[in-house]
Amino acid sequence: MNIKHRLIIMNFLQYFIWGSWLISLGAYLGGTLRFTGLQIGSFFATMGIASLFMPAVMGIIADRWIPAQKLLGICHIVGAAFLVAAAPQHEYGPLYGLILCSVMFYMPTIALSNSVAYNALEMKGYDTVKTFPPIRVWGTVGFICAMIAVDLLGFDSSAGQLYVAAAAALVLGAYSFTLPPCAVDRTPRRQSWVDSLGLRAFALFKERKMAIFFIFSMMLGMSLQITNAYANDYLTNFFGNDPLYKGTFGVEHANILISLSQASETLCILLIPFFLRRFGIKNVMLISMLAWVLRFGLLGAGNPGGGVWMLILSMIVYGVAFDFFNISGSLYVEKETDPSIRSSAQGVFMIMTNGFGAFVGSYAAGAVVDSFGWPDSWFVFAGYSLLVAVVFLLVFRYKHTPETAAAK
Repeated sequence: MNIKHRLIIMNFLQYFIWGSWLISLGAYLGGTLRFTGLQIGSFFATMGIASLFMPAVMGIIADRWIPAQKLLGICHIVGAAFLVAAAPQHEYGPLYGLILCSVMFYMPTIALSNSVAYNALEMKGYDTVKTFPPIRVWGTVGFICAMIAVDLLGFDSSAGQLYVAAAAALVLGAYSFTLPPCAVDRTPRRQSWVDSLGLRAFALFKERKMAIFFIFSMMLGMSLQITNAYANDYLTNFFGNDPLYKGTFGVEHANILISLSQASETLCILLIPFFLRRFGIKNVMLISMLAWVLRFGLLGAGNPGGGVWMLILSMIVYGVAFDFFNISGSLYVEKETDPSIRSSAQGVFMIMTNGFGAFVGSYAAGAVVDSFGWPDSWFVFAGYSLLVAVVFLLVFRYKHTPETAAAK
């Protein structure tokens, strides 16, 4: 089979696993298991915990001891075992612990799968910059297909979603061992753990400009997991208990409705080059922050009945909210840091957004939900995002001209 097709299968399965439970788990935890908002948030905070150190640790192991394709397979098989063990659990403690363990082994596979793909393409003489993006798009397709499959199978509010994820993880785990081998370098190195883990880049916090940027990255990162945690629960359980909306498409097929967010994410990637050229990096980041305001505000104002158009618009806006910050923020780091620590600086950006930001945001969002309930919590989240955008505008105030847009 052509290597491109093999990597498409890998990416499809890689994100099919995640899509099987990431969006629908909140509905299961809140509706079926009756967990509190704070407890639901804690499950999504596990991704923040794992993102703080597991990708770096697994990266070192892949570089020095176990080839990346084999480590990818091992992580998925171990992760699948934890998902299978988690599925029959109904008590908070055991279920949380097992989900945390599964996430610990899943999060590093995102970087590992990229490494495996880059290696395979380079071995065949392909230009990774041109060849990889069309392959990676199939990961988002896999995520959407998983959401639709879980919805149609009726697993939105059951542990069945964890079994679907585990089955896909086992398939990908076995499949990974058949992928082209990645090299390892077992040469002894005189390098500190600070350098090995890429922590040297934290020295960037000494620079006021970068320190402020990373702080804003964390603040915006706090928004990343909120809709993943609560959108399905909100549609399925909050509106599902209201006779006025019972039986509507948004209630019965919340996962399919929410999958429009991932479709929008795919399409918005194509808009980024135009917006960067026209408005510059900082303005694109500001647009992302305002998009989060709309994302949350429209969820609060809409409903699965006559207001379903607001829910659909919220899903469409998600692509701008998610992509514009993550990609423009990564480019900002690329332009503003020294080449010698650029890769590590990108790691710091991910730690601040998907690590500290997602961890703090998930717990904070849970506390908000328990205190304000629905739909008021969405307006609290929208207000927070608006506050971040206003402060960002004041801090990064500058004169914009089309000629200097690309540089900014």
